[in-house]
Amino acid sequence: MRLRSDLYPASSRLPKVGRMTIHDFIDALPKAELHVHLVGSASVSTVLELSRRHPGGGVPTTEEELRAFYRFRDFAEFAVAYGAVNALVREPEDVATLVTGLARDLAAQNGRYVEVTVTPYAHHVVGMPPGEVTEALDLAARRSLDEHGVRVGYIFDIPGEYGAEAARVTLDHALQEPPQALVAFGLAGIEQERIHHRDAFRDAFRAATAAGLRSVPHAGEMTGPETIWEVVDHLGAERIGHGISCLDDPRLVDRLRDERIWLDVCPTSNVRTGQVARIEDHPLPRLLAEGLSVTLGSDDPPMFATTLTNEYRVAADVFGLDRPALAALARNAVTASCLDPAAKRSLTAEIDALL
Repeated sequence: MRLRSDLYPASSRLPKVGRMTIHDFIDALPKAELHVHLVGSASVSTVLELSRRHPGGGVPTTEEELRAFYRFRDFAEFAVAYGAVNALVREPEDVATLVTGLARDLAAQNGRYVEVTVTPYAHHVVGMPPGEVTEALDLAARRSLDEHGVRVGYIFDIPGEYGAEAARVTLDHALQEPPQALVAFGLAGIEQERIHHRDAFRDAFRAATAAGLRSVPHAGEMTGPETIWEVVDHLGAERIGHGISCLDDPRLVDRLRDERIWLDVCPTSNVRTGQVARIEDHPLPRLLAEGLSVTLGSDDPPMFATTLTNEYRVAADVFGLDRPALAALARNAVTASCLDPAAKRSLTAEIDALL
C-alpha cells in the first residue's frame, strides 16, 4: 500500500542558504521521520499527563523523576521503562493523544511526514478492541494533518519476544480492521528471542506483504548479521530498522547495497541502549562510505533525550556531514517512505529548493 496524499506546497520564501549556519539549515530542512515508535515518542509532558491519568503504574509523575527514569545503562533497562510507559496507554483516547503529540513535536522541527510504529498487541493485552484502536488512529491522523500539517502513516509491528500469539493478533488487526493510513508491517522487540518463533513471523509477513503492506522489520541492532539475513531472505525486508551490524559481514553489505534495501539508522538510540559505546564510535559514516541506503530516525526520542532534528545535528557536528549530505539524507527518507509518487516529488523539490 502507498499512503496517498495531497501535494506539499513548496515555500515561495525560503531563507537564503548563504546566511544560514549549519544548524539553521537543519532547522529549515523539510523532514520525514520513518523510525519512531508510538509509545516511545511520548513527550515528557504527555507521559506525565498519562501517568497522572492512570496512577499506580510505576511511572513517575514529576518531570525531574521521569527524566531520571529515562537514564538507561543498557537495553534491558530501557525495555523495562518502555514497558511501564506502554502500560499507561489503556484507552483509545490515550492512543490518539500520543499520535497528535508526536505530530505537534515534529511540526516544530519542520517535519512534514511520519511513519509511526504502532504495536497492536500492546493494546490487545490491556483489553482495547481493535476497532476502537483503529478509530483512534484514524481520528489522530486527521487531527495531525489538520492541526499540525503533519501527514501520518502507520506501521503495525510484532513485539518479537511474544511470539506466535503476537504475530497472529498483529496480522489479524492489520488485515481485518486496519486504520486508513496503514502502510507497512514490522517486527521489533528483543532480537535474541526471534529464533524461537521464526516460522510464525515468516507466515505473518507473507500474508501482510501479499495484502500490499511493505516489510520494514527491525534487525541487526542488538544482534549480529544473522538477524539481518533472516529478514532479508525470509521476511522480504524493504527497509530495516537499525541494521548497523551488517558491517560485520561484507557479503551482506554487498547484498543490501545491490538491492538498495534501506537502513533506518538511529545513532543516539544506539548509544543510549548500550549498542554503541560513544556517539563518536557510531558506524553511520562507515555505512555511508559503503554506499548503503540510509535514513535518519529518532526511535524513541524523549526517552533518549533526542529529536529528529538532533539526529541531523549529530550527523553534522560529530560526523562532519555538510549541507548537501544532510539534504541527501532528508531526500532518502522521502524516497524510502510509503508516500505516493506525486507527494514524494513535491517534498523532494522543497528539500532541493533549500539548497
